[in-house]
Amino acid sequence: MKDVMEVVGDWVGAGEPVALATVVDTKKSAPQPPGTKMAINEQGRMAGAVSGGCVEGQVVQVAEGILKGGAPQLLEYGIADEDAWNVGLPCGGEISIWVETYDDEGLQGRFRELGQRGGRGALTTVLQGENVGEKLLLHEDETRDGSLGDQELDEAAISKAASAMWSERSELYEHDGQTLFIDVAAPPPRLIIFGAVDFAAQLAAAAKLAGWRAFVVDPRKRFAEADRFPEAERVIAAWPDKALDELGGIDRATSIAVLTHDPKLDDAVLKIALRSDAQYIGAMGSRRAQAKRRERLVAEGVTDEELGRLAAPIGLDIGALSAAETAISIMGEITAVRRGREGGRLKTVKGRIHDAARDPEPAQAR
Repeated sequence: MKDVMEVVGDWVGAGEPVALATVVDTKKSAPQPPGTKMAINEQGRMAGAVSGGCVEGQVVQVAEGILKGGAPQLLEYGIADEDAWNVGLPCGGEISIWVETYDDEGLQGRFRELGQRGGRGALTTVLQGENVGEKLLLHEDETRDGSLGDQELDEAAISKAASAMWSERSELYEHDGQTLFIDVAAPPPRLIIFGAVDFAAQLAAAAKLAGWRAFVVDPRKRFAEADRFPEAERVIAAWPDKALDELGGIDRATSIAVLTHDPKLDDAVLKIALRSDAQYIGAMGSRRAQAKRRERLVAEGVTDEELGRLAAPIGLDIGALSAAETAISIMGEITAVRRGREGGRLKTVKGRIHDAARDPEPAQAR
């Protein structure tokens, strides 16, 4: 979305009217997830895509009519597999697209700016029912702008949006006979790596490749040197509590990887992380080391429920040997937990391959 909205910002800055098409729902094997955007200006120029080329032509025609004064529209393309090639969706999927005039002076503009600066928030729009097109913007600090035209509907939307902005899942839903779409903006997720070891350098690189922001923490200054971790956004030489304070704490979009093998550091991190909102918490070490760690943490008052959140030994079972392979194993597990998956082989999994991300659950003990 960010690249598309950068173009939108350029267009409206030049005084060009813009129509915005947003994927709001998908079923089966539709190629783009909810929240994907395509912008169209008066000259017919496009930025982005809503279906990978399948229905863009039809969407542009609708957008051109809206730019001439037409009402916003909810387009629905439901394609049976045998008819897919004729309609233009060879994947056989179903896709719903909301097309409207973009208003940079209103809540859409604020939402664009929020996303551009790496903020977190959710913009709810009424697609069907009363007050079609009305919007409500919820910020991370729970402040709000706008209204959907009904106080009860506003409260229901706020409750749903507050969850969606942290699951980072744009979604369509029904409430009291009205169809609403929650569009989510969020910064790249954070991975905080404790332990300035060789594995940390590879893990930071894997995280960056996956679009995450990686931070490396270690109180040992001679190890915690920025040039050893070029792919990390920041390297902090401090004890876990102070480092986490510098990073603004642990939120629901933060994952923790403990790689130090030093009980003093490991335990200090885990006592904080296991009682936080962290999405994922993993720790390196053999099963014997994990058993000793558990004994120490229980003696420190950590509960069985809290320990149940710990992924230890860390990573997926892919037979990793090198530091790079281990980083792949760890990022694979972190991604699976974030998406609510188990991390098995796709050939043995039934159901959709590109299923929409579900609300993440805490990592379970391994």
